Amino acid sequence: GIAGPGLLCSADYWVRHVRATVRFADGVRALAGAGVNAFLELGPDGVLTGMAARVLDGGQDVVSVPVLRKDRAEEGALLTALARLHVAGVDVDWTPCFEGTGARRVALPTYAFHHEWYWPRPAAHTGDVTGAGLRPAEHPLLGAATALAASEGVLFTGRLSLTTHPWLADHTVGGGMVLFPATGFLELAVRAGDEVGCECVEEFTLATPLLLPEDGAVVVQVWVGAPDETGARKVSLYSRSADAPEAAWTEHAAGVLGTDARTVDFDASVWPPRNAVAADLEGFYDRTEYGPVFRTIRAVWKRGDEAFVEAALPAEADDAGYYGMHPALLDAAVQSVGFAGLDDEHKLLPFLWGGVSLHAGGASVVRFRVARTGEDSVSIAAVDVEGAPVLSAESLVLRVPAGAQAPAARRTELDSLLRLEWTVAPETAADPSVRHATLPALGTHAAAAALDGLTGAETLVCVPVSGDGHGHDVPRATHTLLAYALDLVQEWLRQDRFETARLVFVTRGAMRSGHGDRVEDLAAAAVWGLLRAAHSENPTRFVLVDLDADRRVETVLPLLPELLAGGDAQFVVRGGDVLVGRLDRAVTGAGLLPPAHGPWRLDSTGKGDLDALTLVPCPEVLQAPEGRQVRLAVRAAGLNFRDVLNALGMYPGEAGLLGAEAVGVVTATGPEATGFAPGDRVMGMVPGGLGTDVLIDERFLVRVPDGWTDEQAASMPLVFLTAYYGLTDLAGLRAGESVLV
Repeated sequence: GIAGPGLLCSADYWVRHVRATVRFADGVRALAGAGVNAFLELGPDGVLTGMAARVLDGGQDVVSVPVLRKDRAEEGALLTALARLHVAGVDVDWTPCFEGTGARRVALPTYAFHHEWYWPRPAAHTGDVTGAGLRPAEHPLLGAATALAASEGVLFTGRLSLTTHPWLADHTVGGGMVLFPATGFLELAVRAGDEVGCECVEEFTLATPLLLPEDGAVVVQVWVGAPDETGARKVSLYSRSADAPEAAWTEHAAGVLGTDARTVDFDASVWPPRNAVAADLEGFYDRTEYGPVFRTIRAVWKRGDEAFVEAALPAEADDAGYYGMHPALLDAAVQSVGFAGLDDEHKLLPFLWGGVSLHAGGASVVRFRVARTGEDSVSIAAVDVEGAPVLSAESLVLRVPAGAQAPAARRTELDSLLRLEWTVAPETAADPSVRHATLPALGTHAAAAALDGLTGAETLVCVPVSGDGHGHDVPRATHTLLAYALDLVQEWLRQDRFETARLVFVTRGAMRSGHGDRVEDLAAAAVWGLLRAAHSENPTRFVLVDLDADRRVETVLPLLPELLAGGDAQFVVRGGDVLVGRLDRAVTGAGLLPPAHGPWRLDSTGKGDLDALTLVPCPEVLQAPEGRQVRLAVRAAGLNFRDVLNALGMYPGEAGLLGAEAVGVVTATGPEATGFAPGDRVMGMVPGGLGTDVLIDERFLVRVPDGWTDEQAASMPLVFLTAYYGLTDLAGLRAGESVLV
C-alpha cells in the first residue's frame, strides 16, 4: 500500500479507482493523478517488484518506500529503500553503511557526459600459453605460435568467434551468413611471413570460405613450411569447429611466402590526384549487408581505369594498431574495384593475391590507388595521409561467386560439397531491341570464318550445338565437338570487337534439369563442361542454353539480358519455363535419410539416375545365420566404379546389390562357421556392403591385419583380387619370372 497524509489504499484500488494515465517504458509503469506521483516497477512476468511514491498535499512532500519485502533479504530490501529515498532527494548519510568496506568517494567529471561505451571487451586471448610449451602470437586473430620440431616451419593457432571478435559480425553476406573476410586470410599470411622473415606474400589462393557460427567458435591454424633454396616457404590456413575436435580440418587458403619485398608506385603528394573525378557514393553501401566496421570508404575519385580511395576505420575498430593492416580497412580496396572498371555488378570476390608486401603496420586511415590490370584483376597501393607506403599488392584476381547461398545449420566438413540446382528464373520483361545473330551449327564451319560475317554490334551471338551430325561413335563425336567448341571460344576471346557481346551455346537434351528429362546428347553435354570452365575464367562472355525439342531460341533471347545482369549464365527451358542453374551446398538439399529403426542399406528406386539413390530397410539381415554364414556389423565399405555403373543402370549383366567390399565386426555366426567368432574384425568381398549389417559366407572374409584402419581394409579386397586374377589366371606367372607393371 501507499501511506501518506490522509491517504491509505492498496495498489489494486489505486490502479482501478484513482484517475490516472498509464505509460509503459522498459518494464516500468508510471501513474500520475489525484495529487500522487508514483512509480511501480514490474518484472518481465508482470509481477510487482518495487515501488516508490511521493504524495503531495499542499506544502507537505512525503516520500514513502517499502523496507520489508516478501522473499527478499532484509539487508538488500533496506539498502534498496534507502537508495530510492536518496534519488528522490532525501538526505541519506551513507557513511555508516560503508564503514570498514574500504569504499571511498570519487569526484565525478565536471564536463558533460559523452554518449560512448567504455565497457570492457571480452579478451580474445586469455591464459598463459607458455605453460603449454607455446608462445604468444602477438596478433588479435591468433593466440599462440610454436616452432615445429624436425623442420624449420612454424605453426600459429587461434580461436575465432563473434564473441571474442565482434567486428567480424559486420562482414555479413548472402542473407545473414557471417564470413571471415578474404582480407583477414591475407592478414594472417602477412603475420606468418613476418614471423619467419618473409617480406612478401608471393601468391595466395583463397579456396574455401570460412563461415563463422552465430554461437560457437572455430579453431584456425596457419602452417608455414621450411624454406627452399631461395628462402621461399609454403603457407596454408585451416579451420574446424571448436566443438568438434575429432572433425577433419578444412583448408581455406594456401600460397607461397617470399623474402623480397615488393612496392607498387603511388605518388599521393597531390590529393586527390589531378584530373580525377569524384564518384557519387550515395547508396553505395545500401546494396550490401556490411555493418559499420566494414563501411570504411570516405571518398572515391576515378581516372580512367584507376580509382583513388580514402578509407578510415570507424571508432568501433580501435585496435588497428595490433594489425598489419586491419582486414576491414583493406577490404575498402576490394569494395572499390568497380570504380576501377571491373564488373562490380556480379559482386566479385578475391580469389588470388600476388606480390603483397606490408611496409608499415597499424594504420587506421589510408589512401588507396586501385588500378585495373586485366579483365578481372587489379593492383593495389596504399599510403598513409603523409604519403608514406603502407601496403602494396601487385595483383588481386577476383572471381564471380557461384551464387547466393542461404545460411543453414550444417556440418562444417560438408561445406565444400556442392550440387547444381535448377530453379525457375524470376519474371523478366522481354527486351525486343536485343540484337542477335546465329552462326552455323558448331563443326560445320571454322570458327574464324563463322565470325567474319558479324558486325560486332550484336548483343547475343547464338551457335547451335549438336552431337548428332558427328557419327555414332560417341567418344569420337565428343572429341570432335569439343575441339570445334574450344577453337570457337578462343577465337571469340581474341577479337576485341566482341568484348561487350555474349556467345550463346544452344543445345537440346544436353542437360538434365531434374524435371523428368534425360541427357540424350552426350557430346553436347561435354561442351557444357568446357563452357563452364571458360565462363569461370571469363564471367561476362558466354551463355549456355538447353532447349526443349520444339522450342525456338528466338523466343528465349529477349529474356536473357535482364537475367544475365543478375550474374547467371546457365539456363534450361522446359515446358515454357526458364530455369536457372546455380550451385548450392549439397547439405542444404534433400539428403539420404535412414529408416527410423532397424538396419538399412543403399539401394535405388530407379536405375539410371543418381538422384534415385535411397536408404531402404533390410530386416532380413537380422535373421539367424545359416550354415557358414556370419553377420557383419559394417564399419566401412568400398565404393567402386562397378557401383556407379550399377546405380546408372549401365553395368553389363546382373549387377546385384550396391557395394562389393567392406570391413566390420562379426556379431553372430552360423552353426557350421568355424573360422570366426563374435567380436572378430574382418574384411573381404561383401555384396550389399553399403549398409549397416550384412549376412555373408565366412569364406569371403579374412581377418584385418593389425595396424590397418577401417578405410584401408575396406578399400583393399577388390583391388587385390583384381591384381591377383590378372597376374595368376590371365598372365600365368610363376615364381622367378620378371614382371613389368
